[in-house]
Amino acid sequence: MEHTQLAKILVVDDDRSVHLLVQKSLADIAEVLSATTAQEGLRLVAEKSPDVVLLDIQLPDTNGLALFCQIHELDNRLPVIFITVDAGSETAIEAMQLGAYDYVGKPLRVQALVELVNRAITTRRMVSTPVAIAADETGPSSKGELFVGRSPQMLEVFKAIGRVAKQNVTVLVRGESGTGKELVARALVQYGDRSDAPFLAVNCAALPENLLESELFGHEKGAFTGAENRRIGKFEQCNGGTLLLDEIGDMSPTVQAKVLRVLQEQHFERVGGTKLLKTDVRLITATNRDLETMVEEGEFREDLLYRLNGVTINLPPLRDRVGDIPDLLHYFLKRAKIDLKKPELEGISAEATELLCAFDWPGNVRQLQAVIRRATLNTTGPAILPEALPEEIQHLEKKPKAPKTPELDHESDLSRFIDERFRSGSTNMYAETIEYVERYLLSRVLGETEGNQSQAAEILGITRGKIRDRIAAYDIQIDRKVSLS
Repeated sequence: MEHTQLAKILVVDDDRSVHLLVQKSLADIAEVLSATTAQEGLRLVAEKSPDVVLLDIQLPDTNGLALFCQIHELDNRLPVIFITVDAGSETAIEAMQLGAYDYVGKPLRVQALVELVNRAITTRRMVSTPVAIAADETGPSSKGELFVGRSPQMLEVFKAIGRVAKQNVTVLVRGESGTGKELVARALVQYGDRSDAPFLAVNCAALPENLLESELFGHEKGAFTGAENRRIGKFEQCNGGTLLLDEIGDMSPTVQAKVLRVLQEQHFERVGGTKLLKTDVRLITATNRDLETMVEEGEFREDLLYRLNGVTINLPPLRDRVGDIPDLLHYFLKRAKIDLKKPELEGISAEATELLCAFDWPGNVRQLQAVIRRATLNTTGPAILPEALPEEIQHLEKKPKAPKTPELDHESDLSRFIDERFRSGSTNMYAETIEYVERYLLSRVLGETEGNQSQAAEILGITRGKIRDRIAAYDIQIDRKVSLS
């Protein structure tokens, strides 16, 4: 679930020219915070919660390594990039071994700095935010980013996370782009035995082959053109912790072979090196690609797929769990109101809700979040109306109404429904039957209360919020209009 607000970069350096260069270079992608002393830098880390820190190794009041250790006591998943006059120094290498994200030498090269900071921002987003597994009736938790869902498909995902979080097995998370694969990885770490150990992430699609190999395994000085200093890779930095490899299907055959060796033998060499380095890393991988087809076409190693596929967690696309859309709307609206300072916004109109629930969401949950944030930003009144939604949703061709549930006066009606599901070859009969009965029950009670949801909640013994969600999910037609607020 992707955030759209500007990232925060903290620069801790006593050289004013560095601050000016970073400000000018990163102004388009980040808010740049400045500190010239270790004490000031530590205060800004605590108060401003930056996404990335650029830290000079030599500060006037302390050594950068000492400040790094203090920063990691506050937030051990905050990417720290060291700035050093001597990029080949043992101090810089020691910083990497302690868990620094990377280091850069002076004078700073703008393009390389922008690329490195962008990667660090992505890593921060992927590994830093705690997750709360399921929504409750009182609304989103303040604990961290919520993994929202009550559908049978999402309950299976939550159960799978619970089963394997504490097991030292590789996990392959599969699902379309935007379904929340990063959240699964975070949950596995948060509820596992390595929650206090390093957790790093690498997007395999974002780096060319030689850079990805160096990112994962490190390299020795002179290993290839441009390798001016030794580099410590993520497998070495992450020893004892968890490493997430996102977009694993974009990994080259050469890197695939080296990852397989690490999984089999728990050791590796840096690029251009001969020394065997041992590591104990739990590997989580994620992909939106069909790896089995890639194996058949010779694009992905079959033996590596077996190794990665210790446990597979499949994330369903949003179109296959439309019953979760009301919960997601509530959650993202609440987040957007706070982030965008819109306390006057009361909710989403019934017409806009209908369009949002009917859309197919090819970009899945990430797209839904972006739409709600944009609609919140564009709304000046108390409710989000259809005109605040993107054109493709506003002009959505209305789906035909689902046929009304037949009167369920005796056992034969339910029996006929189940017979029909057998004939259609259903593989989801439990959920379909529960929905059939629940729709009838809610329609009947809401009819008796003439659409009064508070009375219906009292009769049914459930919350008004749950009734409101089911009205939207099942498209129940009542006299009184339904709104999300």
